[in-house]
Amino acid sequence: MSEFLSRADEQLKGFSPAYFAMAMSTGIVSIASHLLGLGLIAKALFAINIVAYVVLCILLILRIIRHRSALLADLTDHQRSFGFLTIVPATCLLGSQVILIGHRFTSAIVLLGVGIVLWILLTYTIFTVLTIKEHKPTLAEGINGAWLLAVVATQSVAVLAALLAAHWEQPVKLHANFFALSMWLWGGMLYIWIISLIFYRYLFFRFSARDLSPPYWINMGAMAISTMAGSLLILNSTDAPFLNSARPFLEGFTIFYWATGTWWIPIIAILAVWRYGYKRLPFEYDPLYWGAVFPLGMYAAATQRMASAMDLHFLDAIPRVFLAAALAAWLATFVGMLRSLFRRLGPARSGASPNS
Repeated sequence: MSEFLSRADEQLKGFSPAYFAMAMSTGIVSIASHLLGLGLIAKALFAINIVAYVVLCILLILRIIRHRSALLADLTDHQRSFGFLTIVPATCLLGSQVILIGHRFTSAIVLLGVGIVLWILLTYTIFTVLTIKEHKPTLAEGINGAWLLAVVATQSVAVLAALLAAHWEQPVKLHANFFALSMWLWGGMLYIWIISLIFYRYLFFRFSARDLSPPYWINMGAMAISTMAGSLLILNSTDAPFLNSARPFLEGFTIFYWATGTWWIPIIAILAVWRYGYKRLPFEYDPLYWGAVFPLGMYAAATQRMASAMDLHFLDAIPRVFLAAALAAWLATFVGMLRSLFRRLGPARSGASPNS
C-alpha cells in the first residue's frame, strides 16, 4: 500500500497542467453529439465529464497542497504554463453541457462565474510572469500550439455567455451579449498575435518530428471555437440591436474563422503523417493528445452551428464526418489513458522503470 501511495504521489507531482484538456475534449464531443442527434452518447459523455472534471479539480488541489514548487515551476515555464488555461474551457464547456443537455441554468451561471474568474487570474498571471521573468527561451524553444489555449479559453467564455444570454430577459440579455461579443473579438485579436509567431516558428526555424506535438491541432481548434462563438452571436442578433446592425460583420468573420480553421486541417494531417509515418515516432499515450481530440469535436459542433445560424445546409455532411473522427479519437485516447494509469499505478514489475 505504501508503495502504491508513493507512486501515486510521484505521479501527482508531475501531473500535467494540460490534463483538463480531457474535460474540455469530452465536453465538446458530448455537445457535438447532442447537436447531431446522438442523445445517448451525449448524455453518457456528459456523465463521464462531470466525474472527470471533479477528479481533475481534486488532483489539482492536492498538487497545490503537496507539490506547490512543481506547480509554480510549470506556471513560469514557456512550454507548460499555457496548459493551465485548459481549466477555463473545461469549466465553460461543462457549463454549456449543463445548459444544452442538463437544462440546469443556475449551475451554468455558477460555472460561467468560475470560468470568468479563472480566465482573469490565469490569463494575466501567465502573460505577466512570462513577460517579467529574467531568463527566457528562444522563440523556437518557447512557443508551441498550446499558446493558442489562451484563445480557446477566451472564446469558451464567449460561448457560455452567449448560450446563457439566449435564456435571460432584458436588460441582462443585452449585457451578456455585449460581453460575449467583446470576448469573441478579443479572442480573434489574440489568435492573430499568437498564430503569427507560430507560423514564423514553423517556417524559419528547424522543425523536428518531436516538435510537432498534439497541441498543434489547436491551430485549428482555436478557429473552430471562434466559429462556434460567432454563430451563437448571430443566433442571438434578433435580441440585441447592436448585434443585428453588425450582423454582416458577424457573418463575414464567422466564415473567415471557419475557413481559416478548415485550411489548417490538411496541413496538420500531412505533418502528422510525416511525424508518424515517415519519421516513425511511436504512438504513446500523452495527456497532450487530448488537445488533438478537442479540435475535431469543436470543428463538428461549430460547423453544425454555423450552418444552422446562416442557412448553409450544404455543409451538413461535414459535422457528421468530424464527429465520427472525434468519437474515435476520444475513445482511443481514453483507452490509452486507462492503460497508462494501470502501468504507472498498477503492481510494480521487476526491471521496469517508472514513467513520470
